[in-house]
Amino acid sequence: MPGRGSVRPEKLAHVETLATTIRSHRTTAIVAVRGVPASALQKMRRSLRENGHPMLVATNSSLRHAIEAAVPDRPALKPLLEHVTDQTAILSMEGNPFTLYQELARTRSPTPARGGELAPADITVPAQTTSFKPGPIVGELQHAGFPAAIEKGKVVLKKDATVVKAGQPICREVAGLLTRLDIFPLEVGLELRAAVDGDTYYAPSVLAVDLDAKRAQLARAHQRALALAVELGYATPQTIPLLVTRAHRRALAVAIAAGYTTPATLAPILAKALAQARAVQNLTGP
Repeated sequence: MPGRGSVRPEKLAHVETLATTIRSHRTTAIVAVRGVPASALQKMRRSLRENGHPMLVATNSSLRHAIEAAVPDRPALKPLLEHVTDQTAILSMEGNPFTLYQELARTRSPTPARGGELAPADITVPAQTTSFKPGPIVGELQHAGFPAAIEKGKVVLKKDATVVKAGQPICREVAGLLTRLDIFPLEVGLELRAAVDGDTYYAPSVLAVDLDAKRAQLARAHQRALALAVELGYATPQTIPLLVTRAHRRALAVAIAAGYTTPATLAPILAKALAQARAVQNLTGP
C-alpha cells in the first residue's frame, strides 16, 4: 500500500480489518449513502445487520485500500474500485445479491427537491385542479413552466407538463412549487452501485429484477408444462395423479354411454334412462 510508513497504525489496522472482512465473505457490495439522514442511516444499518447484511462505513480512501488489499485473493473485486466515490459504504456478507438489491430498494422513499439537484427522470406534472386560491400563485406557476389557469374560481393545470428533463438541474423555484403540489421527484435511501458474488460482477441494472413478476412467470410456465404433459400422457410423479383421474373420468363416461353397469355407473345410467324416458313421453304426449 503506497505511503504505508506514514499512515497511523490504527488506520492500517482498520484497513486490514476491512480487507479481512471482504476476503472472508462471498458477496461484497458498494452502497451509496448520499442524502440519507444520520438517524435514518443508523436505523437502516441496524435492520441490515439483523438480516445478516452488516454495512461498514469508512472513508473512501480506506475502502479503496481495503479492496486493493483483497484483490490478489479475489480478483473479481477490482471493478468495485471505480464505484467508491462520493458518500460510500460497503457490505460483505454470505447472501444473494439479488435479494440484497431488493432489500436496499425497500429503504428508498420519495423526498422533495430543494433546488440544485439533478432530476433522476423526467419530472412531469399531471393536469389537475389544485388546492391553490386564485392570486399571484398563477403567475408563479406560469413563470416556472406550469400550464396554470383559473377556471371556475380555481387554479388548474390544464394539461400534463414536463417541467424538468432527466439529468437537468431542478431550480429552486420549480422545487418549491413541486413540493406545494405534493410532488416529490427524488428518492432517499441506500442505493446499490455494484456487487461481486464469488467471481461474478453485477451492475445494478442486472440486479433490478422484479422477483414477484418472475415468480408469477415461473408459476404460469409450470402450469402450462403440466397441462401439456397431461395432454400427452407423459407420466411423472406430478402428472400421474392427474392422468389417473382423467383416465377414470373417461372410462366412466364410456361405461355410462355403453350402459355397462357397475356400482359407480348404475346411478348415472338410471338417471340417463329416466331422462330419455321423459323426453320420449313429452314427444308422444299424455
